[in-house]
Amino acid sequence: MINDEICKLRDELNKAIEEEKDYEAIYKLSTDLDRLIAKYYKETSKKQKKDKVLSIT
Repeated sequence: MINDEICKLRDELNKAIEEEKDYEAIYKLSTDLDRLIAKYYKETSKKQKKDKVLSIT
């Protein structure tokens, strides 16, 4: 699931920050995490709209 991917990537990012990894590695993890979060919200929004339409009919 996307939630699991987000948690895994968040943990990787936190570890990289704690270990003071290279800025570019941290930046890449951060942007990858941002993309996953955006994907999650997009999918959630679509599902909510679909559920709303189904509840009206």
